[in-house]
Amino acid sequence: MMLSSVRLVSSAMQKTSSAHAIRTVLIQRPRTTLANITKPYVKKQPGQQQSRALSGSAKEEEGWWHSAKFWGACGAIAGWGMSGAAIYDAYTQSAEIISPAMTGVLIVYSSLFARWAFVVKPQNLLLCACHVTNVAAQVNQLRRCVELKSEQGKMDEVNNIYMSAGGTLAAGLGSVILGPTIQSAIVSANLPAVSAVAAADAGPFTVHFWAPMSKWFISGASFLDLNRPTEKISIAQYTALTLTGFFFSRYALLVTPINYTLCSVNVALFGSSAWHLGRKINADFIEGPKEEEKVEAQ
Repeated sequence: MMLSSVRLVSSAMQKTSSAHAIRTVLIQRPRTTLANITKPYVKKQPGQQQSRALSGSAKEEEGWWHSAKFWGACGAIAGWGMSGAAIYDAYTQSAEIISPAMTGVLIVYSSLFARWAFVVKPQNLLLCACHVTNVAAQVNQLRRCVELKSEQGKMDEVNNIYMSAGGTLAAGLGSVILGPTIQSAIVSANLPAVSAVAAADAGPFTVHFWAPMSKWFISGASFLDLNRPTEKISIAQYTALTLTGFFFSRYALLVTPINYTLCSVNVALFGSSAWHLGRKINADFIEGPKEEEKVEAQ
């Protein structure tokens, strides 16, 4: 009788313990409702959209329009065209077509851009090499021009070329030697606006400023000589200059530091060079043949 009572009590305690455990599990278990089912989806949806947007933006940034390397390579190829034009003209064209002013500007321009292409981010070694080549090619063109003028007895013009070359070289060396000292003095003076400009990444004491400024001289030379005789215009040279202006207008906005001066000057270079190129094409391939046909008909 005693043993039976113990068994009944033990069985009751086990049932009570099992019921308590089941109730505990049910209480702790989260309820599965429509809100719980949709809640995780609602949280992830904005994140997924943002992730997709960022992914799409990244793909756009990697595209050719946003690629500094792509536009830099195009600019370098156009630059090689300019170097090739000088080499081509040296073998096929008379020295009569050489403009001493433009050739001198191109020497300074390519010297500065060779340095700029080496220090800009991302570095553009193809462009640097093309400008080093162009310096050599333009120096050769200037030599041919001087020799021709010497043979023609135009010694005053030859002396002017020598004086301009000497003055430009002296100014360049002076800038390289004294520039850092002058910049440090201006920055240390803590002048409100002047010191900030002097310390800027693309300020007047950096090649990022003077490389585009040298290109303004090319554009200026083209604008001041808009009525240059078409027989003295080199198609190869002005094709290369036109393409260079087009490609660098975009490239200047993708490099570090961004160079708005370089962008604006290339827009101007594109316009002036395209003008000369159009005049040359019109004279040699459109109007010129028509006039020859009229003469033959008469």
